[in-house]
Amino acid sequence: MTINRRLLTLLALPAMALSLSACGVNSVPTAEENAKAKWANVQADYQRRADLIPNLVETVKGYAKQENEVLTNVVEARAKATSVQLNTGDLSDPAKVASFQQAQGAVSSSLGRLLATVEAYPDLKSNQNFLALQSQLEGTENRINVSIKDYNTSVQSYNTTIRTFPDAIGAKIFYGAKPMTTYQATAPNADRAPTVKF
Repeated sequence: MTINRRLLTLLALPAMALSLSACGVNSVPTAEENAKAKWANVQADYQRRADLIPNLVETVKGYAKQENEVLTNVVEARAKATSVQLNTGDLSDPAKVASFQQAQGAVSSSLGRLLATVEAYPDLKSNQNFLALQSQLEGTENRINVSIKDYNTSVQSYNTTIRTFPDAIGAKIFYGAKPMTTYQATAPNADRAPTVKF
């Protein structure tokens, strides 16, 4: 009898291990950590933009002294955006993600108005420092877009993992997993190209 129990136990252990591995014990935290890493990239790209803005504003100030209101709006939007913090624990709270998105959207909008205003200053447009900063900002905006796409893809993968069988079992039992919020456009009419008028 003891030999049969030992044999049953030895046969049951691999079956239990296999069933646990199919319940999201490893796939749920892997997908969650991937989404958190992608979020860190989004934050790094926004920080890069926030670091570039003071240089752009100072360069433009030298040429466009009368455009003080536009410059003030950019500085204020940057200050607000850097004060709104969103850590990885908040990624499942849609209200906190929306607040962060709105703050970053305000920076994008202010930068757009600033760059449109700059068109009125031919000396500034030909200034090498300005052109370098403008190129850096454009590259940063592209990085932000790529990072947001990567983040949204990883959130979709995580959310699918925690909602599909058999991973959903481990997601609920072991981790109490909640869906993460994707990053979405916050600007009104974000689906339309902006029009610039002079």
